[in-house]
Amino acid sequence: MPFPDETGPVVVLDYRAEWPVEFERLAEVLRPALGRPVVAVDHVGSTSVPGLAAKDCVDVQVRMRSIDEARDVPLLAAIGFRCRPEPWNRVEVSAGRRCRKLVFAPPVGARRCNVHLRESGGPNARFALLFRDYLRADATARRAWGAFKQRLAVSAPDLLDYGQIKAPATEVLMAGAERWAAATGWRVGGG
Repeated sequence: MPFPDETGPVVVLDYRAEWPVEFERLAEVLRPALGRPVVAVDHVGSTSVPGLAAKDCVDVQVRMRSIDEARDVPLLAAIGFRCRPEPWNRVEVSAGRRCRKLVFAPPVGARRCNVHLRESGGPNARFALLFRDYLRADATARRAWGAFKQRLAVSAPDLLDYGQIKAPATEVLMAGAERWAAATGWRVGGG
């Protein structure tokens, strides 16, 4: 659930050219704060796909050698990031495997974002990169996904409802992404 300063109806906007620049600013803050366990910092999610409509919330994936809650939470808390408390923000199932993760909200009043710490090489880290790269490569899928999200935001503006409806549709989208990955030989890069 969002923190109180993050509440409001879901709004999906047309793509904004400033999103990659805002990601870079976030990455410049996160890399030194977390230090040596960082393998890569990736712009993921819909704001990472040029031309794709998205919520105005930048998703950052930090691929770590390992996740250590006792180490990582205080490091990000020191720069104002808030660890999301829900259990589903610590474990996610991807490719049939339970994967550790940590998700952080921005400091109060800062640019809206979600910072996802995932172990490098994990299927959940791969999932986020495949989602991004597939939608960057396939204009038809990108247009359809953006239109779906815009219609969904109008009919289900509550964040919880929006997410619950979007989840099974994401599985359908990712089946296409897996076919694309197999056909093109796509692999995870950068770490």
